[in-house]
Amino acid sequence: MTIARSSAAAWGLSVMAAGVLLVGCSGSVNVEKSEPKLSADKLATAVSEKLAATTGQPKPHITCPKDLVGKVGTTTRCTLTADDGSTLGVSVMVSSVDGDQINFDIKADAKASPAAN
Repeated sequence: MTIARSSAAAWGLSVMAAGVLLVGCSGSVNVEKSEPKLSADKLATAVSEKLAATTGQPKPHITCPKDLVGKVGTTTRCTLTADDGSTLGVSVMVSSVDGDQINFDIKADAKASPAAN
């Protein structure tokens, strides 16, 4: 039974990764500071919402380690964590900035990492 659950979770991550890679994601968020910057928490929420909308899956649990500075080409790595503890890396790159709006592209890694034992 445990194997089936792990396989289902891995399959879910694979489906999500495939959907993200095939469709490609981008998003934008308005920020309220003179220096455009998106907090790590708000970035995680935006990435989660965009992935869910793109893949048709429930919003995944996303964590981002740092704020995203609104400068074209700036990148950060976030992590998608599945219910079974397996993880999938997600790259976020600023594609454009228009005033206080930061536009970014999202790309999930092709392969998930298994849960730590």
